[in-house]
Amino acid sequence: MSLLDTYIDHIVKVFPDLLLGSMVTIEVTSLGVFFGLILGTISGLGKLSRKKIFRYPSIAYVDFIRGTPLLVQILLFYYGIPGLFSNVTGRPLSIDPILAGVIVCSINSGAYIAEIVRAGIQSIDKGQMEAARSLGMTETIAMKEIILPQAFRRIIPPLGNEFIALLKDSSLLAVIGVHELLKNGQLYISRTFASFPVYIAVALMYLVMTIVISRLVAYSERRLGVSDRD
Repeated sequence: MSLLDTYIDHIVKVFPDLLLGSMVTIEVTSLGVFFGLILGTISGLGKLSRKKIFRYPSIAYVDFIRGTPLLVQILLFYYGIPGLFSNVTGRPLSIDPILAGVIVCSINSGAYIAEIVRAGIQSIDKGQMEAARSLGMTETIAMKEIILPQAFRRIIPPLGNEFIALLKDSSLLAVIGVHELLKNGQLYISRTFASFPVYIAVALMYLVMTIVISRLVAYSERRLGVSDRD
């Protein structure tokens, strides 16, 4: 059997495991962006608030998360917090790896989405808020009914980029045992030592997922009429 045939054989054998890992990767990423969008919207609005009680915590959260590596956040949440809990209470605490991954990805994504939401809101002409207020709307209602719908149309492209970035960064969850795409590839390599063909297959799986997501985002932009001039 030639070297190429050997590589192809390994790729065929590992493919079912990589496919299962890809499903976990997409699941964690989708949940992370979903909850991150909620957290990011709240934080983005908080950064724009004139009230210090909302603005300062939002700024601190965004700066801390954006200023520290995702890997450190994963290790801190999965190992650091349970360790602190055990030291304080004297009782062990264990966190499910997938649950930990979703929580950390949501918190991490929320900080980046907060900046996306803030920029989207600030891109809307201030005259629209003034016009809404002149019609008797409160600032909250004007933000909900007039500003946010327009802002969310404009944040679709950067939100798609955030999804793709988090999809790739989710490979870091392998360090806490989440059986996502990279971890399943590493497990196969530990049994067979076929590192080159397996890592190539892993890279191609990520490439396929990111291309598909990019095309879906582009389709959504066209359907919603989003353009650079909008």
